[in-house]
Amino acid sequence: MWLPLIGMTALPHIGGIYGGFITRKQVKTWYTTLNKPSWRPPNAAFPVVWTCLYTGMGYGSYLIWKELGGFTEDALVPLGLYGLQLALNWAWTPIFFGAHKIKWAMVEIVFLTGTVGATMVSWYSISRTATLLLAPYLSWLCLATTLNYCIWRDNPETKEE
Repeated sequence: MWLPLIGMTALPHIGGIYGGFITRKQVKTWYTTLNKPSWRPPNAAFPVVWTCLYTGMGYGSYLIWKELGGFTEDALVPLGLYGLQLALNWAWTPIFFGAHKIKWAMVEIVFLTGTVGATMVSWYSISRTATLLLAPYLSWLCLATTLNYCIWRDNPETKEE
């Protein structure tokens, strides 16, 4: 059963790699022009943090999948919520860094954070370990949501359409 373990643990990294391509150029150009709070993490922290978070969430999804016997009817809600949060996670970078839509990225990350919370609630009775693997992710999203808000607030000259 190594294939599901490896595949499910690696899956979140696909969107992370794609997001990295979008972000790489923008961090050196557009992002440098924005007013950002002094407490924001250094740019070098983001790839390290996201690698850890993607690995944890992916492994957590494997634990849920394994505990529920695969993609069963019982897995529909917990893995469906997981899939939804993963899609929302992958969508944030193209909205913020690709389209420069700070306000829409803010709206999106609020939905993402709520969906991660709902995913954790749905996972709790199945695997506390899997749920705890999402805790650092939820914490980071709270930081990222606050950062997104501050950037939106402090850059009023950025016109949102």
